[in-house]
Amino acid sequence: MSIIRYSPLLTDLYQLTMLAGYFEKGMHRKQAVFDLFFRTNPFHGAYAVFAGLQTALDHLAGLRFGDADLDYLARLGLFRENFLAYLRDFAFAGRVIAPPEGSVVFAGEPLITVEGNLAEAQFIETALLNIINFQILVATKAARIQHAAGDGQVVEFGLRRAHGPDGGLHGARAACIGGARRTSNVWAGQVFNIPVQGTHAHSWVMCFDDELSAFRAYADCFPDNCVLLVDTYDTLESGLPNAITVAGELRARGHELRGIRLDSGDLAYLSRTARTLLDQAGFPAVKIVASSDLDETLIDSIRNEGGCIDIYGVGTRLATAGGPGGGALGGVYKLVRYDGQPKLKVTSDLSKATLPDCKRLLRAVDGDGRYLMDILCRHQENPAAGDTVFDPLNPSRCKKIPAGAELREIRRTVMDRGLQLTEPESLEEMADRCADQLRRLPEGTLRLANPHVYKVAVTADLRDLRDSLMQKHLGETYEMAE
Repeated sequence: MSIIRYSPLLTDLYQLTMLAGYFEKGMHRKQAVFDLFFRTNPFHGAYAVFAGLQTALDHLAGLRFGDADLDYLARLGLFRENFLAYLRDFAFAGRVIAPPEGSVVFAGEPLITVEGNLAEAQFIETALLNIINFQILVATKAARIQHAAGDGQVVEFGLRRAHGPDGGLHGARAACIGGARRTSNVWAGQVFNIPVQGTHAHSWVMCFDDELSAFRAYADCFPDNCVLLVDTYDTLESGLPNAITVAGELRARGHELRGIRLDSGDLAYLSRTARTLLDQAGFPAVKIVASSDLDETLIDSIRNEGGCIDIYGVGTRLATAGGPGGGALGGVYKLVRYDGQPKLKVTSDLSKATLPDCKRLLRAVDGDGRYLMDILCRHQENPAAGDTVFDPLNPSRCKKIPAGAELREIRRTVMDRGLQLTEPESLEEMADRCADQLRRLPEGTLRLANPHVYKVAVTADLRDLRDSLMQKHLGETYEMAE
């Protein structure tokens, strides 16, 4: 899996000004812990798919300021020479704790925890959020689309509408983790070893005198990989009959037509009719591919209407993670411990308050391997089945960890002292993990509308720590106001 190097200047200016300030005040070597998490599940759903970790680890491992970077910073006129000299030897040498990619995760959970000195742990915030937010969003969208497609195959078609070349490249990567295990993006195929797949455009057909000639020419060029786009002129009156003619000619030469593609119109009706005509003509193995602004809602509708589609090519709304509740993931990166003391962002809105200190993230699993709930606890705690845990947003609501449940650690240390501790996985392994974990969720969690809300709870110890810190800070604020 090839590594794409990013500049150390992939950051917001305030990360550098804070870093310079910490350096000036002698704070940069003090130890700090940050959590990366999101507050709301994307797409009005009940889960997300963790993705982007390897990309982030590669960035951290290669994080160095070169001469050109330092020359540019010097020209800004903001930074002193001794700080720029410090940056010349700057590298990430901290610890990273995270779940494996393809893991199913939920709002409010610390996904990535970074431990290190304040300089290194703070500086990487922007790059981590840029990488992780986008890939989680696309991986989750892909998982929703694959769920809607059922046994159908999903191919990522979004390069031309993606947010720039890097969005296209890493969007294809994330989509593969979520379940779209093929892509039209040849660069992503090369870099990430994703199988590539495609057909031809309408312009191919329009460059020939007639549609049948265009189909014959394409079949001559690709006799064993021929998928014909049948809606350039008239799908049922022209495209499909011509495709069946070419299918017969290919068979006579010892080859088989692989598929037809529908890119417009009533896809449910057209696919049903196409399936019938192909079967009647003796070509039941010819696959029907559909595209045209698909997403999970439209695919679900097509299937409910009896559509006969084998492969869904999903472009714009996958690569850009569009649709209600999409567009961007609101991931944040918050300080939870500094210089040996737990830290808390104080707010009257519990949905915006952070959970302080170093934490463990556990998953309660029943005897059949089904997921019951997730539990956040302080790092020194060992909760067990039967313990009472609390809703972090409404502490008056509580429940017991189910009897007989096994508590599994979701995260692991993946980098320490700046060195990656785990072997990079293939995207196929990540996609298999995602599919397996989605199957283990409680019934209704995968519903597109009004999904079951998966429980994420905190222990009494963690709840009490947050409450005590909040009361302490609110009390200090009140005294200052007086």
